[in-house]
Amino acid sequence: MRNVFFERLYELAREDPRIILILGDTGGFFCEKFIQKLKKQFINVGIAEQNLIGIAAGLAQAGKIPVVFNIVPFAALRCYEQIRIDLCCMNLSVAIAGVGAGFDYNILGATHHGLEDIAVMRGLPGMTVLSPSDDTMTKVMVDYCIKKDGPKYLRLDRTGMPLIYSKNHKFNIERGFHVLRRGKNICIISTGRMVITALRLSEVLSRHSINAGVIDLFRIKPIRESLLCHVLSRYKYIVTLEEHFITGGLGSAVLEVLSKNAQNARVLTFGIPDRFCRVYGDRAYLQKKNCLDLESLKRRILKETNLLYCSS
Repeated sequence: MRNVFFERLYELAREDPRIILILGDTGGFFCEKFIQKLKKQFINVGIAEQNLIGIAAGLAQAGKIPVVFNIVPFAALRCYEQIRIDLCCMNLSVAIAGVGAGFDYNILGATHHGLEDIAVMRGLPGMTVLSPSDDTMTKVMVDYCIKKDGPKYLRLDRTGMPLIYSKNHKFNIERGFHVLRRGKNICIISTGRMVITALRLSEVLSRHSINAGVIDLFRIKPIRESLLCHVLSRYKYIVTLEEHFITGGLGSAVLEVLSKNAQNARVLTFGIPDRFCRVYGDRAYLQKKNCLDLESLKRRILKETNLLYCSS
């Protein structure tokens, strides 16, 4: 995703000199094309995140199209007041790309985990929150961030993942979600990297006579509430799955929508418990420690539902 983000942004920046990439001393050799060929469209402010947002706000007011790139905790949290006041209060067209969603920076510990960014960003009035699930969607979302007015937050993964969509897939970002699989009993709503887990979980549940649908909710704010509720109205159980704290994330957003629209489905929210992860290991290990591996998810769903299933 990180590679695709920089490649597509570079292509767009070559065509539009208003596009300015701004870094907080991160990005490394991925920015070499900007440094070598688009020097006037590249700014590295150093480790000064608050200043970075101020510069982006000034450039936006001067008619430029600033794109901010940083690691999730520093892109979304360290400069939160500046994002709130300089960008959202002014409704400025600045795109913030945060790389390292969830446990992406696993071995660097809690300081580098991106587990609360959805919650804080979707709490800001006027902020659009985007969470692509593969490289194909990431490329389309870069275009969307450049064209759409107002502040945007793009949640990216650093490491590679399987493609979910074909390279020619026609996305409707304004729709906000895509039905990947239709089901009868349960619908699993996920976002970002966990969408591929949701698809695999659906396959595992099918072996237990549970026909689970899968929805990729890639625009977490704003949500097309009436459209989503219409799709979900057929399900008795809804599962939300995210690599993010349970509090304030995808699950909370879906619950708010369902509550407001008087949907009667039972909702099971699966994510990171309300505590910092103080253990170290690779991503699969951290997911298992937090019961987000396939076996743990399967057992919890079978335990919480009354659907017919075959014991393994």
